[in-house]
Amino acid sequence: MREFVRGAATLGRGFGCWRTRPGLMALGLIPAALVGLLLLTGLIALGTSLPGITVSLTPFAEGWPGLWAAVVRIAVGTALIGAALVLVAVSFTALTLMVGEPFYDRIWRGVESDLGVTDPGPGVGFWRGVADGLLLFVRGVGVAVVAAVIGLLPAVGGILAAVFAVLMTGRLLADELTARAISARGIGRAERRRMLRAQRARVLGFGVATQLCFMVPLGAIVTMPAAVAGATLLSRDLLAAR
Repeated sequence: MREFVRGAATLGRGFGCWRTRPGLMALGLIPAALVGLLLLTGLIALGTSLPGITVSLTPFAEGWPGLWAAVVRIAVGTALIGAALVLVAVSFTALTLMVGEPFYDRIWRGVESDLGVTDPGPGVGFWRGVADGLLLFVRGVGVAVVAAVIGLLPAVGGILAAVFAVLMTGRLLADELTARAISARGIGRAERRRMLRAQRARVLGFGVATQLCFMVPLGAIVTMPAAVAGATLLSRDLLAAR
């Protein structure tokens, strides 16, 4: 638990970069706001269409008593919303990092510079960032599908699905956000994953804290620059423990 808390505190250290580099951190708000507005529009459209979608997905409940049909459709609707939130979280991260690559590259390099590292490496590059973003989305789809299935369980499905989604999405976010600072040192994907597994609790604490902040209204936009900065600090911890 101590390592989990230390990981969550690393996000707080990322927010501290607003004090030392406010102008640079503010640049990170621009792509986050653009992508956030796009995804919010999609969520609103889903919410508006949700009653019709749940009816279309449950034709077998047409002849059921009104109460049971409503229970089933509410469960399906809740599962769909939960899955959509997972996809929004990973899509927001993937798209924002791709759209705002020049801004976030400056942020993590600025954090490195503040810590005395003048040349951490060449970075991942645009196309590598696109590939990582697509991989993150695919993995997010898998988490969303499993969370939706869990959400269909009677009584406890909603709670279990929420816990599963936060934990798994947090892990995905931490994986993606630490990729730049670690890969810049010439460390490949397999070795980076090994490093993350070796500090699983701390990595999960950082990822879960980031995901929970993303779930607050407008939290994803405000948190994204801090998450990039915090992930750079986390990456340095992982490199030191390597």
